[in-house]
Parts: sequence; C-alpha cells; structure tokens
Amino acid sequence: MSKPVYTTALEAEAAFYDALARSDLEAMLQVWSEDDEVVCIHPDGARLVGLRAVHEAWRQLFSGGARLTVSVSQRVATGNSLLATHNVIEHVAVAGDDRIPPPMVATNVYASGPRGWKMIMHHASPAPEIQHTDMHDGPRIVH
Repeated sequence: MSKPVYTTALEAEAAFYDALARSDLEAMLQVWSEDDEVVCIHPDGARLVGLRAVHEAWRQLFSGGARLTVSVSQRVATGNSLLATHNVIEHVAVAGDDRIPPPMVATNVYASGPRGWKMIMHHASPAPEIQHTDMHDGPRIVH
C-alpha cells in the first residue's frame, strides 16, 4: 500500500483530524513527518519529542478504540511554500456522549518535503474561558 502524499498543509490537516475522529493509528502516523524532530503536546500532557514518543502516545490514545466527534473552527493560517502554521479551536468528544466538550486551542505545524506536506508539531491546550464583557475589537497581547 502506498503512502498518501498531501499536496497542501490543509490536506494534511484534514487527514490528521480524520484519523483522530476514527482513532486510526495507521492513518495518524501517515500524517506525521518521518523525521525524528517532531513534537506533540496533548492537552495537559508532557512534551513528547521524537517519532518513537509521538507514535507511542497516539497508540495509547487510540488503544481503547473510542470513536470521536471532532470539529475544528477559527483557523488562523500562516506560512510559505515550505512551512505552514495553523492555529485552530478544536471540539473533540467521545461519540455518543451528549456533553458539550470544552474547546481546545491547537497549533499544528506542517513542513513541505519530497513526500508532500507532513505534520511536524501538534500542541493542544484547554482554551481559557472567554469573558465576553472583556472582548476588544483588536488583538490583545497576554505575554
């Protein structure tokens, strides 16, 4: 079976979230770069560096076989012909669970190479509660 070639970072991202929703380890590993300089941080998790650590984390996460519902919104994308960074809001829940999941803020980084676009970093964190009364018209610097 040939490995998929993602011709854009958006294609790679769609494959990432599809693999996540299906808890499909093989599909998830196809999205990631084969270089060892990859980083993954799951919500409230440790920083995982290198292919072995990243692959093992996804294997453990998917080992229960749970089906997920995944939606992504508010994508902010930047990049060039070699590197793309996407910041998104994720809503991930176990399929069949009627509770509304808390949103996650995720940053996904993709690199273009001879085998197409591949993920080199995923960092997801719980989103802070947004106080609508504190909303401003422009960006707010927090650090």
